[in-house]
Amino acid sequence: MLSFDEARRTLLARAFVVSSERVTLADAAGRVLARDVVARHPLPGFDHSAMDGYAVACGDFEAGPAGGPWLVPVSGESAAGRGLDALAPATACRIFTGAPLPSNADAVIMQENVRREGDAIAIDARPHPGQNVRRAGEDVARGAIALASGERLSAGAMALAAMLDRSEVVVARRPRVTVLCTGDELRAPGDDPRPGSLPESNSAPVAALARQAGALVRIAPIAGDHLRATQRAIEEALDATDVLLTIGGVSVGDHDVVRPALESAGVTLDFWKVAIKPGKPLAVGSRGKAIVIGLPGNPASAIVTFAVFGAPLLRALQGDRRPLPMALPVRLEATRKRSPDRLELVRARLRVEGSALVARAHDNQSSGATTSLASSDGLAFVPAGDGPLAADATVDFVRWSDV
Repeated sequence: MLSFDEARRTLLARAFVVSSERVTLADAAGRVLARDVVARHPLPGFDHSAMDGYAVACGDFEAGPAGGPWLVPVSGESAAGRGLDALAPATACRIFTGAPLPSNADAVIMQENVRREGDAIAIDARPHPGQNVRRAGEDVARGAIALASGERLSAGAMALAAMLDRSEVVVARRPRVTVLCTGDELRAPGDDPRPGSLPESNSAPVAALARQAGALVRIAPIAGDHLRATQRAIEEALDATDVLLTIGGVSVGDHDVVRPALESAGVTLDFWKVAIKPGKPLAVGSRGKAIVIGLPGNPASAIVTFAVFGAPLLRALQGDRRPLPMALPVRLEATRKRSPDRLELVRARLRVEGSALVARAHDNQSSGATTSLASSDGLAFVPAGDGPLAADATVDFVRWSDV
């Protein structure tokens, strides 16, 4: 068996960066930039007021008395979308948040810090240059890289692109993923049951996690436990996909036909066992540029292994600079037994206790238990070792929302 880290490195080494496409900014959420967004103009584009108040020239106060108050006449107004070109000498200009600063003004006094006396204002404290002013280019200079390729576009990044006057961005196209579930016992949820049948419960959640990672997903018809039929289904899927996810049939049972079917379809396997729990029978290989991940069939095993292997691969295919999910340090709520030779990916709930995150492991960690999937916030990474981990031991935790 490969270690978890070695297996994931081997898989990610197969990642290639997919081609790019241009999309509207409105459709760019969650996409990975394939080209830098360079500022064509400074941001902000002009000096403007950060507050409602009065724009002044600080030099007008240097020749006056050492202390206030100063009585300054008000002349003109600058509002957002229509500014005042210049400030008359020794006067103040009424100004509003976001409005352009008059050309010879260099400070804004908050309206709460003045007293209006007819057509003048009384100022008690001497202003200083730059006070309550946002200077042109203080956020992003002209020609600077505002958003770098490989960045996944958040709402904040989209706001920055919009402020830089971009209506479109160049992003990695979505990787094409095909999900192929196998097993004679499977039927679609809601179909009439037959003796010994089970509703197929893996394709929908795995597809959801794949879409969360940015993929376009096609769910193929269920394949039975028949070598030739499974081989044909694999060959058909490989012709039009970047990543083929088979689910079930990768172990060594008499009816586990996926591994030989993959090999018969021309897939070269890199490995098919990983030292993790759940999910030891995980196969990874390729045919041409198409990458194949053979996930185990039990629901917890399939979803957990896709979360820690499949989703990072999909992010890497898009050129994401951070393909691995963020791991949070958490404390275990209770003492936890450990496997002597396998990393255990434990479904757990999180809670905040003081300044720490605490993980409470679900009682049922069976590879077929969907109850613990439904009621968990993510996975606690319990390392292999001799003897139990004590309560309050710190481990890594990956939330489902970060997959």
